[in-house]
Amino acid sequence: MNSPHLDLHARRTLITGAGSGIGRALALELASRHGVLALAGRRPGPLAETAALVAERGGTAHTITVDLTADGEPERVIAETVTALGGLDILVNNAGNVRAGALDDIDASDIHAMIKLNLVAPILAAKAALPHLRAAGTRHGHAALVGIASASALVGLPYYATYAATKAGLTRFDEALRRELIGSGVHVATVYPGPVDTPMMASSQAGPDLGYGLRPVDEVVAEIVAGLESRHIDIDTQLPERRALQELNTRDPLAVDAAIAPRLAERRAAVSTHRSI
Repeated sequence: MNSPHLDLHARRTLITGAGSGIGRALALELASRHGVLALAGRRPGPLAETAALVAERGGTAHTITVDLTADGEPERVIAETVTALGGLDILVNNAGNVRAGALDDIDASDIHAMIKLNLVAPILAAKAALPHLRAAGTRHGHAALVGIASASALVGLPYYATYAATKAGLTRFDEALRRELIGSGVHVATVYPGPVDTPMMASSQAGPDLGYGLRPVDEVVAEIVAGLESRHIDIDTQLPERRALQELNTRDPLAVDAAIAPRLAERRAAVSTHRSI
């Protein structure tokens, strides 16, 4: 039987989107536990910076520059990780992108980019990683697959329709796969961050008055790690007001519609600049 505690010490972990934001902060938390890390991302410079910080914290890092939306690349990243680390204990599907705005205004290329990176890439990475995660789960019972979803997976807000769809898809993927892996020693968890103070949010003009107050990334990642160590399957790091909106949406979704309607045009203008593709 699995221990009630997920031991993250010295685990061989692949983190996608590790050059900044949640990915970098999570790498540093695992480094402090002497993690043996593979850091994947699009830009070699930020990955090298993360790797240097990992070394300062007591971990080791192998960097992989990759476009996870390209054919065959999720599988290549898993293969390179296993070769470099000698196996794989934890996969963190963190890489993601966003293009907000009215659906009418969003280019089809941006829609495809969100679907490919936020949903298709993590599915393909998980598929390629499964034999290695199962082997680790059989060996020590502390393997994990972690999906970094979003509060948008829990409440669909206007001008984030495609982004919300991809994150909700990742949520259901993780849930279904968790049930496939019962008894395997592989823990599956999904994380639901609200807005976080990371480069991904820098282009948004929406503030706390519209429900987009930013949490410090270190606080969010500390909660993620604590949730993983406690083997939580859903790790919700939203601010209280976003949690209240989620609860209202469950009880009375039309009340959420009514609450949003008076400032709909203001919301559209504030988020229309939000793009990280």
